[in-house]
Amino acid sequence: MLLVFFAFIVLILLGMPVAFSIGIAGTLFFAQHLNLPFTIPIQLAISQTQNFALLAVPLFIMSGNFMNQSGITERLLRLSTVLTGHMRGGLAQVSIALATLMGGVSGSCIADAAMQTRILGPEMLKRGFSKGYAAGILSFGSLMTPIIPPGIGFILYGTVGQVSIGRLFAGGILPGLILWVSLAVTVSLTAKKRGYKPERPKGPSPREVASATLGGIWAVLFPVMLLAGLRFGIFTPSEIGAFAVVYSFFIGVFAYRELGGRAFKEALEGSTIDVGAVMFLIALSGIFGYGIVWDRIPEVFSNVMLGITTNPYVVMILIVIFLLIAGCFIDGSVLIIMLTPIFLPIATELGFDPVHFGLVFIITITIGNFTPPVGSAMYAVCSILECDVNDYTLESLPFLVTVSLVAALLIFFPNVVLFIPDLIFGKG
Repeated sequence: MLLVFFAFIVLILLGMPVAFSIGIAGTLFFAQHLNLPFTIPIQLAISQTQNFALLAVPLFIMSGNFMNQSGITERLLRLSTVLTGHMRGGLAQVSIALATLMGGVSGSCIADAAMQTRILGPEMLKRGFSKGYAAGILSFGSLMTPIIPPGIGFILYGTVGQVSIGRLFAGGILPGLILWVSLAVTVSLTAKKRGYKPERPKGPSPREVASATLGGIWAVLFPVMLLAGLRFGIFTPSEIGAFAVVYSFFIGVFAYRELGGRAFKEALEGSTIDVGAVMFLIALSGIFGYGIVWDRIPEVFSNVMLGITTNPYVVMILIVIFLLIAGCFIDGSVLIIMLTPIFLPIATELGFDPVHFGLVFIITITIGNFTPPVGSAMYAVCSILECDVNDYTLESLPFLVTVSLVAALLIFFPNVVLFIPDLIFGKG
């Protein structure tokens, strides 16, 4: 497998698309083991997509695109402005609130970071925000997106690791809210030092809050209804995706009346592209993953780490450091598919709950989207704002420190993650 990993890294550095890099590198494993039938890679690529639970992935992608084409973003932006516009930092506070609310709609941090940058970025610059600071908060704020249900990362992790997707969804709620508060405090402190003013002169009236909440109520209720459907056994994780599509379609057509002909067509086109990219990646990851199991890589990693220390928290910190480094170079979805079979058995052997580990795992990987040298969200935001990456890196350090402290909190206090899943679904 050493040659396979080396080939994968080389192909990535050469600029080859990630899915092809995984497929080609994984095929090299069979070139090394001529005793294995060479028809296996083809069978693996096909069988990898036949997992019934994976039906939730394209369905949630489609529901997110329907929501985004239904005018839900504008309504959530108004709600975010009413709730947080009076706080120091103005539009920076609004961007964090919007990212939290949008987490229950799309589940893609890169897409939401780019969307928010196009909407709020130019206005932030007009109000005197530096490019590096604006880019930093717009990117790191979107870390809430994959944590607030329904995150696609939870579906991939739950499917690969055979972990309850409902418990993962519920486990993301409290950490997401804690992250929102932590980033809001960071913005307030840094904005005071920089002299950034609030967006609104005073706090909202109850009438304003009620009006704005009513406008975005269907999006706010979306994750609540998903969890309720899973909790009471009305839907399986795959069926809840179908419900999400129907729900978002009816909201767009009948409640907001904006999912018309052109918007509906754009939503379908966007969904087709997104689903094709994700499922192609999943299919080729089956070829790569076969060698991991064959060479018993999880056992090798487990023996190496447990040979260093048997302290569960030290091992967890070592895993987190590895994930932070890997996340700087490789897309999060790829890491979830590749590394879940390796690290989840180690975590469970050490006594960590799979849901607790999953939250830490996904947050740590997602941080890589916002850090050099390959952070996808970082480059998306910087390109839109025409911001130098060095300025971004320097001015986003307070936000990196904040999310790192939240991740450390989740590592050492698992009940922060498990409280709501245990409350809704019972002890896991």
